[in-house]
Amino acid sequence: MKKDQKIFVAGQHGMVGSAIKRNLLKNGYEQVIGLSSKELDLRNQNEVEQFVKFHKPDIVIDAAARVGGILANQTYPYQFLMDNMQMQNNLIHASHMFGVNKFIFLGSSCIYPRLSNQPMNETELLTGSLEPTNEWYAIAKISGVKACEAIRKQFGKDYVSLMPTNLYGPFDNFDLTTSHVLPAMIRKFHEAKIEGHKEVVLWGTGTPMREFLHVDDLAKAVLFAVENVLPDNLYNVGTGIDNTILELALTIQKVVGHKGKIVWDSSKPDGTPRKLMDVSKMHALGWKHEIQLNNGIFSTYQWFLDNIQSYKTVSI
Repeated sequence: MKKDQKIFVAGQHGMVGSAIKRNLLKNGYEQVIGLSSKELDLRNQNEVEQFVKFHKPDIVIDAAARVGGILANQTYPYQFLMDNMQMQNNLIHASHMFGVNKFIFLGSSCIYPRLSNQPMNETELLTGSLEPTNEWYAIAKISGVKACEAIRKQFGKDYVSLMPTNLYGPFDNFDLTTSHVLPAMIRKFHEAKIEGHKEVVLWGTGTPMREFLHVDDLAKAVLFAVENVLPDNLYNVGTGIDNTILELALTIQKVVGHKGKIVWDSSKPDGTPRKLMDVSKMHALGWKHEIQLNNGIFSTYQWFLDNIQSYKTVSI
């Protein structure tokens, strides 16, 4: 792979996109381009087409998405469906139309049915009903996977979809109304600690099992896809290891140093009972995660502390 190829990373100011950009630059790629959402509205078809036509990237990596936890998905179903479909469809179509032969689409493990066989293999896609708490986001991502698969099948282009498990790391979203479970717990335990080790109320029962991947490991998987032609259209990217939400909470509580009580609000939804990824396809090709969960949580908490001025303390 030539290091002077032009690579457009859509969403490079977010957690995922920024990690991908850092890793590409670290590995010697000289032309990594992209704009903020204020400079380029990916929901605007004309703006996206003009950008791709003018810059003529060799590779497009779609790390742009409207994301959030259960509360955000339940509150804004239309935006989670429509914004994500508009962004990805505009990028995929413009890339195909203007001669981009390599496209890497990033989705989510939520594309698989709620009661998938565990661990979830790529063949589980479209074999059952989705998890209701995030089906809008999942449907959008499924349409992106299928669009890339269609281009690959009909036109022979190297369009591939990577489905990461739950991600965390630097530049994560720690807003308690829109964040995912891991960053939300980091913030809740930290604020409870500084307020005298107050009790922390967490959603659900603590029994669901979740898998977590550090975003820097995902960035390395994306680099792997950049530098290799992957033989299939869809790949899971994860650790192959999961923990209960209770185990996650206890790990974060210990890392943060909170010594108060944890209260589980079982009136709130748990979400999917289990979402463990079968990552054997990526392992067989040569990629495997490196960052262990405890170490990743520790470094993410340190990043949160270094950037705490960005987050207003709210009542928990």
